[in-house]
Amino acid sequence: MQITINRKDNSAVTLISSEGVVIHNVNDALDLLANVKYQECDKMILRKEQITDDFFELKSGIAGEILQKYTTYQMRVAIVGDFTGYNSKSLNDFIYECNQGDKILFKRTEDEALTALHQS
Repeated sequence: MQITINRKDNSAVTLISSEGVVIHNVNDALDLLANVKYQECDKMILRKEQITDDFFELKSGIAGEILQKYTTYQMRVAIVGDFTGYNSKSLNDFIYECNQGDKILFKRTEDEALTALHQS
């Protein structure tokens, strides 16, 4: 895993690079959060491929647990990828609701995610 910081004006966004899954469970998510906070960042971009598939199965509860931790510790997160392949109405509703706020975002491209995270 590689951590890169994208800076724009007074804003810093951490980009996580990895060939495989980085977050398998809540503990992995907390370790990553601590790593990013150590870099003095409170904004992060992850690719959907870096998160366990269970995250996108809402009944597993993993998404709720992870995102609650990130919200509690004031970490803004953008998850980047193509989410159209998921045929779950509840997941699509969840993504829509998250995108109405500014704490947890689901974006198609890294550029969209950077723009959104740098704006606030």
